[in-house]
Amino acid sequence: MVKKSSVQKSRKGGTFWDALPKPFFVLAPMANVTDFAFRSMIAKYGMPDVMWNEFVSADGLNSPGKARLMHDLLFSKKERPIVAQLFTGHPEAMKAAAQLCAELGFDGIDINMGCPDRAVEKQGGGAAHIRDPKKALEVLNAARDCGLPVSVKTRIGYNRVEMDWLRTLLEQKLPALTVHLRTRKEMSDVPAHWELMPEIVKLRDEVQAGIPPGERTHIIGNGDVLTVAEAHEKCAKYGCDGVMIGRGIFGTPWLFEDKEAIRKLGAKAKFSRPKTPEERLAIMLEHAKLFDKTYCGAKHLKNFAVMKKHFKAYVSGWDGAKELRVKLMETSGYREVKKIVDEYLQG
Repeated sequence: MVKKSSVQKSRKGGTFWDALPKPFFVLAPMANVTDFAFRSMIAKYGMPDVMWNEFVSADGLNSPGKARLMHDLLFSKKERPIVAQLFTGHPEAMKAAAQLCAELGFDGIDINMGCPDRAVEKQGGGAAHIRDPKKALEVLNAARDCGLPVSVKTRIGYNRVEMDWLRTLLEQKLPALTVHLRTRKEMSDVPAHWELMPEIVKLRDEVQAGIPPGERTHIIGNGDVLTVAEAHEKCAKYGCDGVMIGRGIFGTPWLFEDKEAIRKLGAKAKFSRPKTPEERLAIMLEHAKLFDKTYCGAKHLKNFAVMKKHFKAYVSGWDGAKELRVKLMETSGYREVKKIVDEYLQG
């Protein structure tokens, strides 16, 4: 585990956020998806401009269950800059958890103020903050004591669009604000409201009019974007500084490999050739092997079944993929996966 960050500070005394190219493309934090094993594949085959870990309970990090949660904070130097996302409704828990992340060497802290999961909301975290801005600011200020840049990921409202909520956050002069363009009530059942992004950017510029443009809160859009090319289009059309991509990363850890070409040339960029089935399977095996080594066996940190959602994404789009996928869904460890894949390739 990395202990010290070399990119927490950038030129002119700012943070890594100030050194990012525009537009930038970042990885969404997803529980039981963007773990160390998967992020290692992403860092190797297509590093985003900023990496996020899977979100972690700050309350859990201050409980007897801390040891089991520490594996969610595992990362390598190849993943920098990397942000630790935490959730809680308790300022003291956030303060201690953020300090822990600083000591572990993370480059930033992000507070989840948008997750609609009822268990998270029951703890006062996630989207519950939208209903209690006062507590949200207490949690935010507690995190800031750790000395790292503290950003926030939220939604456009709870039951309806609430620009006053976004205004409250923008008044805090965050280094970055990620906005999932749906309300909590909408979950992911409706298309993301990208048409609201220009209004959010305008609100940022009004609230922070006294701040030089280059030093204002970076606005990151999130929702229904599956590729870096789409992300680039959204930034150009709606004016946000960056885009966070989640679902598009499934089965494609190389998703960000063309980001520099797309940033420079946009629609004119030449993309890398599609991965062949053999290449996809080779990367999948590498992923499964690292997952098994990191979390399974005597460690019992995670069930190997977590990999099955990845198998569904890796093994798709060619003749014979369905039959192979069915066999992989019955596996319980890396050796079984390798045996099945080897037999498939030999056949």
